[in-house]
Amino acid sequence: MGSTVLSLRIDGELLDRLRQHAAKRGMSVQDYVVRTLIRDDFDERFKAAVDETEKFYGEEQTIT
Repeated sequence: MGSTVLSLRIDGELLDRLRQHAAKRGMSVQDYVVRTLIRDDFDERFKAAVDETEKFYGEEQTIT
């Protein structure tokens, strides 16, 4: 899979916070942002899969 350049214009304060978060993890800002986007994408795909499974099987009923 190749890579593509994405250019963003962001607030200076946000960039400072991103730099701090990345530095705490020993990462570049680019790597930190990419990992954050990957994690968010995974979370959305996982939730969609759970929702589809619940639709297919029906929501689990709790016994009290």
